[in-house]
Amino acid sequence: MKIVTDCAADMPAEELAALDITQAPLFIQFPEGEINSADLTPDEFYDRLEAMRPTIPTTALPSEGIFANIYHKLAETSKQILSLHISCGLSGTANSARMGGEQVTEAEVTVVDTMTLSGGERFQVLAAAWAARAGWSLNSILERLAQIRAKTEVVYTLETLEYLARGGRIGRVQALMGSVLKLKPVIRVDRADGKYSTVAKSRTIPQSLATITDHLAEMYGSIPLWATVLHGRFTEGAEALAKSLGERLNVKKLEILRISPVLGVHTGPGIVGAAVLPMKLVEDLM
Repeated sequence: MKIVTDCAADMPAEELAALDITQAPLFIQFPEGEINSADLTPDEFYDRLEAMRPTIPTTALPSEGIFANIYHKLAETSKQILSLHISCGLSGTANSARMGGEQVTEAEVTVVDTMTLSGGERFQVLAAAWAARAGWSLNSILERLAQIRAKTEVVYTLETLEYLARGGRIGRVQALMGSVLKLKPVIRVDRADGKYSTVAKSRTIPQSLATITDHLAEMYGSIPLWATVLHGRFTEGAEALAKSLGERLNVKKLEILRISPVLGVHTGPGIVGAAVLPMKLVEDLM
């Protein structure tokens, strides 16, 4: 079985290579041309983003033709392909993957809407890859992925609403209110529809980080956890959140990673958050 994902899963290149995972491109469209998000380091991207102010680039998903080409190539060595993608509530990537899969007759292509993104998407991709290597059946893998989706929480905060507003991701009134009040929203990915919902609005980043920690502590209690802290270009915030989670939660595996530039287009460098999962859902696969 071959595993496919997209760069919204925020997977390090070495991880993709080690597990033989194929990553479909997500594109960033700059005035001078289109670039695969995976071809930019986070710092290169944020340098370009800052230089473009007050405009921002746009993003584009892979076409069904790109997915069809990926699947055709993988079908040369495997007759079963499992393709896991960013939430349909946030992107059309999974729909594009499904249409691409319909063009492939030489292999069975199964497309999964992870109903999340970033570290939450990565948990599912890793579980699928590990389970496939262990020889699990497709149905067994899909059952475990459903369990992981139901128990994963992705929550984050932003230093500024400016990038969301400039990208048209929130209404002008909300953006103006956020600018005037200097609000730092705490946002989660809703498991019911894979879309964003607001947990709380704080006045400072430390307050938002405390809210994230409280939210996760209330949700998981003393359950052993895998916590992935993610940020754009905000090392201080990421380290503070990692410290807070380590003190309040029963974290068995803790890591700090950077988010993909394609996600950073709409958040700016000042994003920090966490993806959290009960360890029991993956410890038999690791």
